[in-house]
Amino acid sequence: MATTTAAQRREQARIDYDAFLAACPTNHLLGRLSDKWVGLVVAALSPGPMRYSDIGRKIAGVSPKMLTQTLRTLERDGIVSRTVTPSVPVRVDYALTPLGRSLAGLLTAVKQWAETHFDEVQEAREQYDAENA
Repeated sequence: MATTTAAQRREQARIDYDAFLAACPTNHLLGRLSDKWVGLVVAALSPGPMRYSDIGRKIAGVSPKMLTQTLRTLERDGIVSRTVTPSVPVRVDYALTPLGRSLAGLLTAVKQWAETHFDEVQEAREQYDAENA
């Protein structure tokens, strides 16, 4: 078994976790986190726990299938927790985990940036289209 120096281990870690490489696990994680439904679900849950139906009402345009898929993926990644309360009918609440709360500030900031700067982006699009027609 060959030994490696600290510099070699640092270099290997840099290669292992380089999000610009397609095979890097962080590349796949960034792809998942950049999904629009992930950003909206995390932003919706940032004030506190919500029921499935409340999340669906808060996020316009999300289908039940996509909401379920997104919540399951976020639960698998440790970003969202799911709590089932046995009652009639059964109550299911979703909340951000500590890991999810650390992400929420970033994704909420991106959402707020989009809301704040959309008019500027729209103007730039129109100008680009006029110049390149």
